[in-house]
Amino acid sequence: MSEQTKLLRIYTDEAAYYGDRKVFEVVASKARDARLAGVTVLEALIGFGRSAHLHRRHVLESDRAVVIEIVDTDARLRTFVSDLSDVPGIGLMTLEAVEVLGAELSASATQPE
Repeated sequence: MSEQTKLLRIYTDEAAYYGDRKVFEVVASKARDARLAGVTVLEALIGFGRSAHLHRRHVLESDRAVVIEIVDTDARLRTFVSDLSDVPGIGLMTLEAVEVLGAELSASATQPE
């Protein structure tokens, strides 16, 4: 892979919905449909953002902070972010360079069909 690998982090919460699906499920599904190299959804024990609303598991409801991590090239991730513009409930998004050590990104995952 000639272009540097990047890590996109998308912050949301369990209570965020897009239609009848949770936002983190929609994002993960869109990432798979876009054939991005990899996605992981992480549930945080506790978290807050700009609003200072504390996201955590409650007795009667689940409102934990969720982080979606997606790995691919810079260009593919930037295109993917632009495709998320219609999805509500997405908070902060960050993009950083990473060095892949344990596995190489497969050529089929990073090449459009």
